[in-house]
Amino acid sequence: MLELKHIYKTFNPGTVNAKVALNDLNLTLRDGDFVTVIGGNGAGKSTMLNAVAGTFLVDSGTISIDGKDITRLPEHRRAAYLGRVFQDPMMGTAPTMQIEENLALAARRGQRRGLKWGITRLERMDYRELLKSLDLGLEDRMTSKVGLLSGGQRQALTLLMAALKRPKLLLLDEHTAALDPKTAAKVLELSDQIVAETGLTTMMVTHNMKDAIAHGNRLIMMDAGRVVLDIAGEEKKKLTVPQLLELFGKASGNDEADDKMLLS
Repeated sequence: MLELKHIYKTFNPGTVNAKVALNDLNLTLRDGDFVTVIGGNGAGKSTMLNAVAGTFLVDSGTISIDGKDITRLPEHRRAAYLGRVFQDPMMGTAPTMQIEENLALAARRGQRRGLKWGITRLERMDYRELLKSLDLGLEDRMTSKVGLLSGGQRQALTLLMAALKRPKLLLLDEHTAALDPKTAAKVLELSDQIVAETGLTTMMVTHNMKDAIAHGNRLIMMDAGRVVLDIAGEEKKKLTVPQLLELFGKASGNDEADDKMLLS
């Protein structure tokens, strides 16, 4: 479903601030894979997600989704293939619009829009059922402005919106990092539920080793802009955090894990 081949990306090339972010990155995700991505600061995790999303174009290499080469497609043209939830709960929704209006926007993604625009009674019933599945009481607040919701409620709504049109690929970019532990656990539970129900191919970047082990069917670790560890199946299920730290040290050639990884 996703194939990255020999991806290179350097920021500020030819200057003293040059930074090699992706260095011959190769990765393949099968249809239905739920892959967690972990690594130290500057390992290339978010850069990889941004490269897939088209936030910037890569220097060389190819990116394919479901067999289609999207390497040179601009970001807005890739939107039809992707659903994305950001680290910041304020992104991914329109805060001055109502909950039902945000869902309607997500449902109409990729469609032509004219002057006549409204939410039908049937659509409103569908949105109510969708919101019920979140178990956050939002089905009774459909006309509330999204800006009035808590961070966790907004992330849950963004998840729902990102998966609504069944994209080829769902990108979760540290989507619980800005939430308190209890709310983060709820959003992760919802993520698992949505992925399981829809069968979406998913890539979740996280700094939390425990979450990387507990979620998904496959774990990859990045260092210096490339994949240094790829664990799946039973091997992943049996992993512990100390073992993952040890594997990180061996794979990266560095015995010291990143502070943020340890604190997580």
